[in-house]
Amino acid sequence: MPASRLPPFSCFDGHHLVASGTPEVAALALKQLRANNAAGPLLVFDNATGRTRDFDTRGSDAELLARVNEAFPAAVETDADVTAEEAPATPRGRGRPKLGVVAREVTLLPRHWAWLAEQPGGASVVLRRLVEAASRAGADKDRQRRDSERAYHFLQAIAGDLPGFEEAIRVLFAHDRAGLEAALRSWPEDVRAHALRLAFDDPADHADG
Repeated sequence: MPASRLPPFSCFDGHHLVASGTPEVAALALKQLRANNAAGPLLVFDNATGRTRDFDTRGSDAELLARVNEAFPAAVETDADVTAEEAPATPRGRGRPKLGVVAREVTLLPRHWAWLAEQPGGASVVLRRLVEAASRAGADKDRQRRDSERAYHFLQAIAGDLPGFEEAIRVLFAHDRAGLEAALRSWPEDVRAHALRLAFDDPADHADG
């Protein structure tokens, strides 16, 4: 699954987006809002899931960041992260490079073999193309479902009492962008914009505090 283009976390004060970015950015923004007795509700969202995430903001900024770093350790790429498929293969000799194909028996009806025989490139090429196309179609459906679900969790937490909520959820799960934009037209700008980002994985022009 391709990585989302959205920043990992977003911090809201009521319906106002205060900051989006790393866990550290969101946690510090939340700490500042609590120190300022912001009206709230104060919510931090994990943009991968659309669910809320709380942070213990007690103590100094350094103590807060230490807790965040412990909860979200930075990914460090090492030689051990290189998989067998990525590792350099034994130097090849001259000739056609190995494609990594695996020969297995395929059972089809005669009419299927007849159709494959008429296609350019032969049966193996056509079958590989069909499998790739089906894989991409399945991945697209999985991504749409993931995006709709995370937008739903976000809207349920922050906008459940806004007018037209049920209609917004209906068009969201229909993956109808125009319908969702129309349903959210009268909603607070930051809520509307963030919901659309989550639902369609749009890169965010995020606030930085």
